[in-house]
Amino acid sequence: MAKMPTPEELLAATPTSFPKEGWMDTKPDFHPGSFCYPAKTEILKGLGFENAHDWAPDNEDWELPENWEQILHNSLQDALNKHRSLKVFMDCCVRCGACADKCHFFLGTNDPKNMPVLRAELLRSVYRKDFTTAGRLLGKFAGARKLDKDVIKEWFIYFYQCTECRRCSLFCPYGIDTAEITVIVRQMLLDLGLGIHWIMNSVNDCNRTGNHLGVQPHSMREIVEFLCDDIETITGIRVDPPWNEKGHEVIFITPSGDYFADPGIYTFMGYLMLFHEIGLDYTLSTYASEGGNFGSFVSFDVAKKLNAKMYAEAERLGVKWILGGECGHMWRVVNQYMATYNGPTPPNMEVPVSPITGTVFKNAAATKMVHIAEFTADLIKHNKLNLRPERNNHIITTWHDSCNPARAMGLLEEPRYILKHVCNNFVEMPEHTIREETFCCGSGSGLNAEEIMDQRLRGGFPRANALRYVHDTRGVNWMGCVCALDRAALPPLVDYWVPGVTVSGLHELVANALVMKGEIPRTMDLRQEDLPFPDEDPAASEEA
Repeated sequence: MAKMPTPEELLAATPTSFPKEGWMDTKPDFHPGSFCYPAKTEILKGLGFENAHDWAPDNEDWELPENWEQILHNSLQDALNKHRSLKVFMDCCVRCGACADKCHFFLGTNDPKNMPVLRAELLRSVYRKDFTTAGRLLGKFAGARKLDKDVIKEWFIYFYQCTECRRCSLFCPYGIDTAEITVIVRQMLLDLGLGIHWIMNSVNDCNRTGNHLGVQPHSMREIVEFLCDDIETITGIRVDPPWNEKGHEVIFITPSGDYFADPGIYTFMGYLMLFHEIGLDYTLSTYASEGGNFGSFVSFDVAKKLNAKMYAEAERLGVKWILGGECGHMWRVVNQYMATYNGPTPPNMEVPVSPITGTVFKNAAATKMVHIAEFTADLIKHNKLNLRPERNNHIITTWHDSCNPARAMGLLEEPRYILKHVCNNFVEMPEHTIREETFCCGSGSGLNAEEIMDQRLRGGFPRANALRYVHDTRGVNWMGCVCALDRAALPPLVDYWVPGVTVSGLHELVANALVMKGEIPRTMDLRQEDLPFPDEDPAASEEA
């Protein structure tokens, strides 16, 4: 990765005007930092993509198959036949521009082709030429254009600058979902053997091992053992989570980033401490060791395949329902596609009922899956947890509404309810940057690659700018979220734009405040950093 410019230099380099020529005549610019590395040929072949081949985005010739035009025509025809929504999205846009300034990538780059309306037009113009009478007869006058190799390159550049966050769809008067358009175009590119390494390598690992990191079962358990060692150091309590065991009520599935990556590991430690404290009857799985779904970034068919392991393992282990961890795209898939992908649920599964409070999670009746934030908020509401929020008094936290849980499932109030019970100092970011209108981290949909850090920093600037406001005006030094990709992408973004702010998952803060029965006096938080307000003695902790 090239040396990054300073924030001031990056902002100064942002274009202040649009190109003078029309968008159809503006060719894509390939330079280092503008594109992701291509997927490896052997990986695409192993996943069954027929036209996998060696190529490079900055080469003039991408070595496309001889019949590439027909392949794309057939691919688009198939998508139109399979997805009624796509045809609606292609036909109903009136180019009103309501979405134009809602995209974080447009705001960060000032590139007109990053306007959602124009990004979709990159496909819509080809659709008009091949699939509408007006387009065939009138061509450019009807907004149609012929498919050529420059169009393919344009798709590759701009549909990999869409994070599928769906903020644009919130403001579209017709509800056009650009994220679905993005998935379909990426599938079409894959039909030509054109994918990116960061996504397809993760898809391959999940296809092979059950998780995006490619961690083998024995390594998974070893990693968790290390985390249990840390919990014992902090609390004096030995947590011993069950693995692959039949006969439990619940299976817990979370993104693999929580097992392995900093700061996700602290979130995972929080899960383990919570489950131990309430005596949850659960098991972990080394097979269904991934809740996230990178397949959702490239193909509905791939997403369906990777998603299947959750129900398969729930059936094998005989659990009644699934408790899911802090993830983003996992929950978009669960709430919007799971019943179509892999339903109906196995016969052994039931509508989730909290074994601690008796609450029936009716919203999960179809999927049999409950979000950990819903579960924990319910525990707090029923006074089932002993919490000392003053352990987090050195924290002034704000909340980043991760795109998919916020816009795809409406998880808005539960995290805030939890935060207000485990932290005494909570500050909201400005109104139109949170909740349903939240800004993306700039690295969603598999765009967390190091080689495009420049783009990621530009795309994440609107979120960082809102964070900087509350940092400067209210002293915010912490930002929580419920997405594993956010926990990976936000730390470098925040360090760049708003240094001095820490990023964490929700259940790290829960575990810091949680008073466990029989624990030693707490002097450290989950990161083993000194608590400014350490416990005086166990009795004081129990009585607080």
